Amino acid sequence: MKKVIIGGILLFTGSLISLAIILAAALSVPSLTAWSGSKLWYAIFGAKQYGNEVVQSLFLGFPFIVGVILFVIGLIVLVREYFINN
Repeated sequence: MKKVIIGGILLFTGSLISLAIILAAALSVPSLTAWSGSKLWYAIFGAKQYGNEVVQSLFLGFPFIVGVILFVIGLIVLVREYFINN
């Protein structure tokens, strides 16, 4: 039971972090004037700056990846506990 609670907390925390970053990026997308690739992923991860152009990215790539990793670890723990206990 303890592992199920830990897995649930990791899953919830990871999804909360990732969804908050996606929401913040989606709200900042309309104000982007220059980007490369997808606007949403550019708003989250950014790109290499060229010269004197203004950087409009949020640069939240590292916290986003941490959130996804927490989500996946929590999901693995929950699935593992489900199949081991049944």
